[in-house]
Amino acid sequence: MKNKIFEIISNCSAEINVDSYVIGGFVRDSIIGLKKPKDIDIVCVGSGINLAKNVSKRLKLNKVQIFKNFGTAMIKYNDLEIEFVGARKESYSKDSRNPTVKKTSLDEDQKRRDFTINTIAISLNKNSYGEIIDPFEGVNDIKRKVIRTPLDAHLTYFDDPLRMMRAIRFSSQLNFEIEKKSLDSIIQNSKRIKIISQERITEELNKIIKSNKPSVGLNLLFQTNLLKYFFSELSDLQGVEIIHGMRHKDNFFHTLKVLDNLSLTSNKFWLRWAALLHDIGKPATKKFDENNGWTFHGHEYVGSKMVPKVFKKLKLPLNEKMKYVQKLVLLHLRPIGLSKEIVTDSAIRRLLFECGNDIEDLLLLCEADITSKNKYKVLKYLNNFKIVRKKIEDIEKRDKIRNWQPPISGQKIMKTFNIKPSKEVGDIKNKIRESILDGDIKNNYEDAYKLMLKIGNEMGLIKV
Repeated sequence: MKNKIFEIISNCSAEINVDSYVIGGFVRDSIIGLKKPKDIDIVCVGSGINLAKNVSKRLKLNKVQIFKNFGTAMIKYNDLEIEFVGARKESYSKDSRNPTVKKTSLDEDQKRRDFTINTIAISLNKNSYGEIIDPFEGVNDIKRKVIRTPLDAHLTYFDDPLRMMRAIRFSSQLNFEIEKKSLDSIIQNSKRIKIISQERITEELNKIIKSNKPSVGLNLLFQTNLLKYFFSELSDLQGVEIIHGMRHKDNFFHTLKVLDNLSLTSNKFWLRWAALLHDIGKPATKKFDENNGWTFHGHEYVGSKMVPKVFKKLKLPLNEKMKYVQKLVLLHLRPIGLSKEIVTDSAIRRLLFECGNDIEDLLLLCEADITSKNKYKVLKYLNNFKIVRKKIEDIEKRDKIRNWQPPISGQKIMKTFNIKPSKEVGDIKNKIRESILDGDIKNNYEDAYKLMLKIGNEMGLIKV
């Protein structure tokens, strides 16, 4: 506990005669051995706001953020965010997770916390500085890698259903196991997740997606029935149907495998979302063909159309990030198709044109999408992907399609033929683009200009 900021808080606590303790994530992660978080929670037996003001004055800071409704205050010091709160006891009503709060002792404050691993406190008081206060054996649960509630699990989750998401998120992030009693209580209370705001649910979901192996948390969300209440589009992927002995793969567990595969090669958050949604259109397109078995024709198109609805429902940003995910969902079959057959330059150019600078992300997604249990088939596809990657590199170097800029502008076409904005201008631009993508002409001004004159002549336009 040799830390300047803790010593200052200790001194400031003594000045105003309150007991104070470090508690929560900072303590937990320090014991686990993780990189210490940038946010520190301080609980004091008294006014957290008064303690924050005193510490801020000692540090000569200009601002204390005060949240009167919650009885908390926060200061920023160097790269740390330090939140101060008075020890409190909470009581809940049936239809809300917003508790009635009363001032209390450290012991009662520890009881109202979500998990034993988050109840561990370290004293900042002069007579016991650095002492660990651990009434619910949170340190031992860290050693056992167990998620457990300090009090009755059923009451804990009933009172604040967001804790069900947090239990699963911690399990996914820390690779801890949720105690059976606790897991059973989550299943019993799963329907109560509906009283939680979507923003809070999605915040926890996103943390699960960012974890090293996201399938752990997503599978738990499915097993506990939570997933169907806020993300039914994903849970609807689960299941296998058999007709005439022909079955399709379980697309839910396939999706989790794809996401895990991708997580081994990329930390890009929105790329992980693309992996999560890449097959989202399969339930709507599933059909059985007597000759070919199960098909999901057009699921990439249907899935891409579903992305904005999913983002809106989950309160995810409806901006360029959404469009990026939508594009990758739409295109995710294209490179796989190229890897199965002789690759034409034209097909590569068109993929580069449509994907642009996201081509590398698309290829990572497609490689992660190879989940066959047949090792020979996987190896074959991955080797073919190497060929596709080399072809893309060569063609992009030669033709520069990735950041497409038309070599002939609409202004140039109008000036050349003395015409106003019209369908003819668009037709000429499109024909030039298609000729470049097909490889009929090179992607440069000279070749495009000659073709423009030829097309204009064929359309009966006169060069000025």
